[in-house]
Amino acid sequence: MPPVTTGAPPSPQALSAHQPVIETLPLRRDSCGAAVVDLHHRLRRAGEPIVDEEGYGPDTEAAIRRFQADRGIRVDGICGRQTWSALVDAGWRLGDRLLYERTPMLRGDDVADLQSRLGGLGFLDDRVDAILGPRSRSALQDFQRNCGLTVDGICGPATIAELARVGARTPIAVKAGVLERARLRAAPRQLAGRRVLIGDHGGAGALAAAIERVLHTAGATAAVTLHPDGSVQAHEANDWGAEVYLGLSIGGELDDPRCAYYATEGFTSDGGERLATLLAIDLATSRALDGPVAVAGMRLPVLRETRMPAVVCELAPARTVVERGASLARVVSAAIEAWVEDPLPAAR
Repeated sequence: MPPVTTGAPPSPQALSAHQPVIETLPLRRDSCGAAVVDLHHRLRRAGEPIVDEEGYGPDTEAAIRRFQADRGIRVDGICGRQTWSALVDAGWRLGDRLLYERTPMLRGDDVADLQSRLGGLGFLDDRVDAILGPRSRSALQDFQRNCGLTVDGICGPATIAELARVGARTPIAVKAGVLERARLRAAPRQLAGRRVLIGDHGGAGALAAAIERVLHTAGATAAVTLHPDGSVQAHEANDWGAEVYLGLSIGGELDDPRCAYYATEGFTSDGGERLATLLAIDLATSRALDGPVAVAGMRLPVLRETRMPAVVCELAPARTVVERGASLARVVSAAIEAWVEDPLPAAR
C-alpha cells in the first residue's frame, strides 16, 4: 500500500502491514524510512495533524510531544517502545474489531472505551486499563446476560448497539473508583503490617533498600523489586498482594522531580493521587530535594497495571539524590505513613 498523505487516516487493519520491526525503535529527529511513514499515519489517526515530511523532522517531534503529553507518558519527543505502544492503542475505536479475552490480551482505546462504559453502568469493578482480561470479560458477560444478549463474552455490533441504547458513557463514577475508595476507608490506619512494594526503575537500588529498612523498622512488610520492566513489576505487586506500590527512578533526562499516579479518561486512582501529593509536598518542604516536586496523573504501564494505589517518583538531579539518600528514605517513609493515616484526597 503506498504512503497515505491526504484524506482520512487508514484503519488499524491497513496500518498493520506497516508495523516497523521493533529493532528500528526508537525513532527520533532525522530518522527516515518506512517506519517513519507508518508513524505519520498513526499520528494522524490519533488526531495529530502533522505536516507531511519525508522523515522525522520538527513537525513530527512536536506531534510526538503533544501525543505523549495527552497520553500521560514521558514527554521527550522520541518514539520509543512506550510511545509506539500508546500509538498502536490509540488507533483502535470501539467497533473496529471484535473484543474478547485471548492470549496475548487485547489492548487499545477501544478496550478502554468498553471498560469505561461497563464501569459506568456498574458491571466492571476494575480500573480502566485498556487491557481486556478476565475481569473485563466477566463484566461483559454480565452485561450481555442482563440485556438478554448471547452471553459469549465477545463485544461485537449487537453488544455495542446495546451499550449505546442503555446509556453509553454514563456520567457517574466508574465502579472501580468507588470500590478503591471504600477499600481505603476500611483499611487499618497504622503502618504496621501493611504491605509495601518498592520498585527500582533505574539507579534507585540503594534508595529503595534504605526505604525498605525504614519501613521495616516502622512495622511495615516491605520488599524491593529490581526488574527493569514496569509491567513485570506491576504483576509482582499484584501477585504479592501489595497494598501500595512505590516506584523509584533517578536521573535520566528528567530536569525536575515528579511524583506520578494513575489517571486516564474515566478513572483516576484517588489513593494514588493522595500519596503522590503527600510525597511531593514532603520532598519539597523537607528540603530533601532542592525546589518543587511536580504531581502528575500518568498512564505509565506500571501505574496502569497495578491493582492497588501506586506512585512512581522520578527524582533528580542524581547527585543530590545519592548524597541525601538517608534523609530521602526517612521523608518517603514518613509520607507513606501519613498516607496510611489519611489515604484519600479531600472530597471534590
